[in-house]
Amino acid sequence: MRQIPSELAAHLAFEATTLCHCWRATRRDGVVLGFTDHDEDIAFDGTLFRASSGLQAAEASASLGLAVGGGEVAGALGSDGLTEEDLSAGSWDCAKVEIFMVNWKLPDQRLRLRVGEIGEVRRMGAAFNAELRSMAHRLDARQGRLFVATCDAGLGDARCGVDLGNALLRGEGAVVSATRFEVVASGLGGFEERWFDGGMLTWTSGGNEGRRCEVRQHRGDRLGLWQGLPSEAAAGDEFVVTAGCDKRFRTCRERFANAANFRGFPHMPGTDRALGYPAGDEEHDGGSYFQ
Repeated sequence: MRQIPSELAAHLAFEATTLCHCWRATRRDGVVLGFTDHDEDIAFDGTLFRASSGLQAAEASASLGLAVGGGEVAGALGSDGLTEEDLSAGSWDCAKVEIFMVNWKLPDQRLRLRVGEIGEVRRMGAAFNAELRSMAHRLDARQGRLFVATCDAGLGDARCGVDLGNALLRGEGAVVSATRFEVVASGLGGFEERWFDGGMLTWTSGGNEGRRCEVRQHRGDRLGLWQGLPSEAAAGDEFVVTAGCDKRFRTCRERFANAANFRGFPHMPGTDRALGYPAGDEEHDGGSYFQ
């Protein structure tokens, strides 16, 4: 049962109250922003909760047990740290959100109602809606390894061991023209088509400098992107793009010569094999496939 501080409980017993809600959002890089639905800024715990955000909370749900509770918060994009570029770049993905009920006359009288994380964010012009997920949603995340035919390592990480600094696996290009989801570039002529499918593009200059985005498809001098660019890319903007991996054993062996580090189980029988039965012929005699 939630314990309400005695002073706040006494205030709640009055016929008229001076209450508001405050939200403190902490990104994974440590950036902290505070928002409130009050008409004036409020400060406590070293955080300034701004009233100019226009933030409003929608209905929230919670229940006993391990079911994932949720809610939404809506607001307007502004110049006080919550920008469309940051939302598009995923800077606020999985940010920690603390929700407080506060007596705006005496901010020391407050109660932390819940803690959650930002989930899906939908933008509508200059406004946005952010899904708030309870911490129970982490119980739905995969833990440990699964026995699957494909590799579960990230290309270039410690378990994979591929050196993405190899000149054969990375290209440097410059924008010729670009839309939000596609880049036409120079400098990629030496690579075969589809080489960068599933790879990572990192901007090294221009308005998107430092941003990363995954490549959806590579066709000649065109790179299609899974996620729209946060800022418009101009002709001459430079980037580095690394080869992609489809997680198959054949790709690991032939493209990266890294079969020894493959982190999947490529010899697992498929569904047809697993559900098959001996048919009396030479191939389906009920014996082991690997002896």
